[in-house]
Formats: sequence, structure tokens, C-alpha cells
Amino acid sequence: MACNCSLANVLGVVLVFTLFHDPITVAGQNIPAVALFTFGDSNFDAGNRMFLAGTRFPQNFWPYGKSRDDPTGKFSDGRIVPDFIAKFMGIPHDLPPAFEPGANVSRGASFAVDSASILGTARDSLNLNNQVRRFNQMISNWKEDYITKSLFMISIGMEDYYNFTKNNPTADGSAQQAFVISVISRLRNNIEMLYSSGASKFVVYTLPALGCFPIVRQEFNTGNDCYEKLNDLAKQHNARLGPMLNDLARARSGFQFTVFDFYNVILRRTQRNMNFRYSFTNVSCCGIGSHNAFGCGRPNVHSKLCEYQRSYLFFDGRHNSEKAQEQFAHLLFGANPNVIQPMNIRELITYPVNTNMSEFWKEPVGRNLLLVHEYDANASAST
Repeated sequence: MACNCSLANVLGVVLVFTLFHDPITVAGQNIPAVALFTFGDSNFDAGNRMFLAGTRFPQNFWPYGKSRDDPTGKFSDGRIVPDFIAKFMGIPHDLPPAFEPGANVSRGASFAVDSASILGTARDSLNLNNQVRRFNQMISNWKEDYITKSLFMISIGMEDYYNFTKNNPTADGSAQQAFVISVISRLRNNIEMLYSSGASKFVVYTLPALGCFPIVRQEFNTGNDCYEKLNDLAKQHNARLGPMLNDLARARSGFQFTVFDFYNVILRRTQRNMNFRYSFTNVSCCGIGSHNAFGCGRPNVHSKLCEYQRSYLFFDGRHNSEKAQEQFAHLLFGANPNVIQPMNIRELITYPVNTNMSEFWKEPVGRNLLLVHEYDANASAST
């Protein structure tokens, strides 16, 4: 029978742990989470798109991977968030794509695929449900208790809302609400499928401030303003995400989760860019157009490439630079509840398995004032 331990007591143990063990230097020996599994869209795609038949995408080629001189199919100039989280967990290599033949998946894998959505489209053959099914097909690679101790990260939904906004420009409030409910319901079903397969520790991203992405500003011709219709949809989704996960934690024994406030992490950087040492947050480093947001790396597109990508929040029109990815990873691993709640990843992976949570996600208060402070576990990530 699962116990219900006090979060304060558990985090007291975590505090002692973190005083003596740095996640990077212990090489995973004292971190209970033994593997990392990620699901979602291009934010977490570690190169899976490269291994799907008949696909040829620009992220396989320069300038993607520019900071590492090695295009690996990731939508960034270098590493992405799961690579840094894997490092902090003591995993000695970047997280491999699950679709790569012969990949070493002993410490986990990425099942995320570019353009994946929650509801699925004709183009989206590897939506979230199919990613979960693929995980279940490979589940014999890991022991049951291994899966229970591991971390499951999910970042998905951007395609659903972006396409809904483009295809339904006159949708009223009731139509928007019905769509959000359907997305959240499908997301819940897929998380429950993972739980039924043995997963117990979940990290789920909120939707980011999609209307502030360079590709959205460019496509909807908003100039320096964000496209608030898309932001409003994202906020509706996010408002239902935490309560849905709370409900699962109360209904499913040993279900543990935390929510990363990706919406405000992006919004704060676009509105107060110099606080986070970015020179450019409204335009991307690589692309063409009014916000340099389209066509990065595409053949026959004469895209422009910035000289110093670390000055940019976005590498292309919808994906963040390696510098930003590293910042996000440090926030995920060590930030306070203003950024990730009810606990950060460091706390989640040390929370005893088969233990019911004693604290849950709470509705954020005053987030629109942009006065909250982020704690970055590594100040160098901001430079």
C-alpha cells in the first residue's frame, strides 16, 4: 500500500542530498532516477525524424547543430533540453532517438517527433498516442522497477493549437473551449497509458507563449506585438493542465508529477530580454522574412544566419537556441515553484517511488505582472 509522506520531510532529505552531491559530478550514482524518456514534438525530437522513411528535413543539415559542428536532427544550433537533463542525471551521453537502429537506449530514449500533435493529423503519423505505443513495443528493453524509477518528460500541443488557429480564424469562445477540452482529455489518456505501463514520475510542459514566437509574429504580421489569440488559447490549455494532473495524482497510486511553466519562461524573456542576456527575442537567428523566421536550412531558400547565436532566444522561427535550452534545463532541474511546481526535477527524482504526493499544483497568482524571480541552478547558463 502506498504511503503518503510529507513533502516537507522528503524535501528535507533532498536538501541534505543536494548539499553534498552535485548532479553533474556524481555521474548518476546517487540519483534514483535511472533513465529518461521524452515524448512530444520538435522541442524534444532528438533526431527521430531522420530515421523515418521518406523524410528529408533541414534539421539534418547545417546550420542546425552549428554550435557543435554536428547536425544531429535536433531543432537547435546545439543540444536541446533533454540532453542537459540527461547530463544532470548522470547519463553519460545525449539522449538517443528511439527510432535510430541500434541506439543505446539503456538509460532511456526520445520518442518525440517533429510536427507531432496530441490529437493527430494526416501528416502526423507519430502523434503522442503512437509514440506511447512505440514505447510499449520497446518496453522489454527495461525492467518494470527501472521504468518506475525513471523520468518521463512530455512537451507537446503546439501543433494542435497552431493548426486550430490557422484553420478556424473565426472560432468563438465555445468552440475554443471545446477544442481545449478535447486536447486535454486526449493528453490525459496518453499519460494514463504510460502510467499503466509502469511510469510514475512525469514532467509536463505547459504550452509556451506561442503568439510571441517569431514565426507567428511573421505569419500573422503582428510586428513587435505577440499574436494574442494564440496566446489566449495556450493559457486556456495551461489552466486545465495542472488540475488534470492533480486529479491523476489523487486517483492513481504513486503517480507523481510536476509542471514546467514554459509559457511564462518564454514570455518573460520576450518582454525583459536584457534581464536574461539576450539581444534579440522577437526575431530568430536563422531564416528569412520580417522576423527572420522562415526557411532555416531549407534548400533553395536563401536564409540568413546570425553571427552570434547566443544573443538570440530563438535559433529558428519556432525553436530556441542552445543557450536558451540550457537555461530551461537548469530551471527544470533546480528552480523554485515560480517556475516549476509542485517540485523541480531534482526533487521529483529523489521523491520515493510508490509514494503518493502530499502537495499539488496550484493556480499561479500574479504571473501576468512578470515580477516573479527565477532561480537558475547554474548562473553561467544565463551568459
